[in-house]
This record gives sequence, structure tokens and C-alpha cells, in this order.
Amino acid sequence: MENTARWTIKVSRDTDISLRTYLAQQGKKKGDLSKFIERAVQKEILAQTVADMKQRNADLSEKKLEALIDEAVSAVRAEIRSEAKVKTKAR
Repeated sequence: MENTARWTIKVSRDTDISLRTYLAQQGKKKGDLSKFIERAVQKEILAQTVADMKQRNADLSEKKLEALIDEAVSAVRAEIRSEAKVKTKAR
């Protein structure tokens, strides 16, 4: 973690003991606590983002949703190809 921020968090004693016990059983060290928390936060953000997107798109038909996804994927692929061409020309 190159760019880091220091957090001060509070958790219950039971949570602290459970997590530290789990990490110790996995052969993890003290520094792995931060990595575990960061990964857990990232997973929760992803889960909440997916839930929000599902709710926002609940009224779309499967066919319409597939079309929107295909359109977005095509646009990203075209952008990547364009950037690759620029890099190739720069060499």
C-alpha cells in the first residue's frame, strides 16, 4: 500500500478477538489486519454497488439490459483500440 490513510476505528471486543484469532489461525501477522479490513471494505462497496445497480435496473427487460451492456462493452473496446493505436504510432 503505497498511498495509505490512517484510520482510527472502534469495534467490539468480541469482534477484535474473533478477527485476530482467525488471522492467527491462518498464519497471518499483525500487519495483515489492515489488509483484511481493506479487502472487506472493498467487497462491501462492490456488493452495495451491485445491489444499487440491480435495483436501478429492475424495471429493464433482460433484452434491453443486454443491449445496454453490449453497447457499453463495445464503446470501451473501441476506446482501448484507439489508445493502442496512438501508443503504437508514438513508438
